[in-house]
Amino acid sequence: MIEAVIIDFDDTLCLTEAVTFDLENETLVAMGREPMLREVHINTWGRPLLSAMETRSPGIDIEAFKKLYYPIIERYTSSGKLDSIAPANYETLDKLLAMNKQLFVLTSRTHVELKHLLEPDHLLASRVRAFYYKDNMQYHKPDPRAFDELLAGNHLSAARCVYVGDSVSDAMASKKAGLKFIASLESGLRQKEDFAAYQVDGFIARFPDLAEAVADLG
Repeated sequence: MIEAVIIDFDDTLCLTEAVTFDLENETLVAMGREPMLREVHINTWGRPLLSAMETRSPGIDIEAFKKLYYPIIERYTSSGKLDSIAPANYETLDKLLAMNKQLFVLTSRTHVELKHLLEPDHLLASRVRAFYYKDNMQYHKPDPRAFDELLAGNHLSAARCVYVGDSVSDAMASKKAGLKFIASLESGLRQKEDFAAYQVDGFIARFPDLAEAVADLG
């Protein structure tokens, strides 16, 4: 019996890769640096932002990047360009709650990148029991221990939890931690074949397919 559904945010609950590609390139240009290629962004997608930027723009001054990037995030979020969750996805969360599933978000984002989603008046507040992110976790994906604090703090068994994510590293971390895993293919960046090395418990083409996929697990 699945008791908890743990959800990745980027390109799972909300499609964000394309817009963050634009956001990060806007920051690089503001720094006087060359914009990255989309292929580079896709190949490093799923990694924590600041470590990924060292690959996306070799030699970058990370502190200078942060000073410009975080204000641009605020502009993108306030304008609705970034982290605009589809109404159908909220409806899916409500279906899962009606199925008596506890809902959590586990992401590699930092608090600064996530804080607008943590506001008490955000539509996620009444649906998600807790958010786990880089600043409030000891370990981080792809380390399977990233799930330890969530499981222990909420008295959950790994075998009764499912993680939903879009990357191969999500599959690797959750399966090594003993959780079930559902792969989201909605972004189009990954195909079923990409997950062949892991025993994936389900695939969804769109986030609204999640309630049925979880029901199939029990």
